[in-house]
Amino acid sequence: MIGRYEVGSRNDVVYADDLAVGDTFELGSYTVTEQELVDFADQWDPQSFHIDRDSARNGYFGGLIASGVHTIAICQRLTVTSLYNDWSVIAGKCFRNVNFLRPVRPGEVLTGTMLIDNVVLDDRGRGLVTAAAEIVNGDGKPMLTMITEMFMRSRP
Repeated sequence: MIGRYEVGSRNDVVYADDLAVGDTFELGSYTVTEQELVDFADQWDPQSFHIDRDSARNGYFGGLIASGVHTIAICQRLTVTSLYNDWSVIAGKCFRNVNFLRPVRPGEVLTGTMLIDNVVLDDRGRGLVTAAAEIVNGDGKPMLTMITEMFMRSRP
């Protein structure tokens, strides 16, 4: 049980009006491999410190690091697999206050939490949910923080 809901259970759908300010959810974990890091960056952010081991070793970070876009994608994956698959999400509205606090390196295990900051229901059968996400590494050091706004259905 996380927050007030059984995460990973397909028995109940979570609606916007089921969430309350202060509800906190664990997002599970994800291990970043070097091959994945390089492949993602090669396609979406082909800077040398993401894709070239020798160049990265001699660069500012002393080795390969994940693209920030990749780190956001990992956060999204953790959120979807841990929560959104059971939530009645309509669509995302925005990401804001995205902060890359430390570089993500190959082999790191990332975990996260999400805190509900606000829920505003409207008369159209939906709610705007604002949540703060934080991704940390295996040592518990923050790697990424960001605010997500999404529309969710309200209870029928």
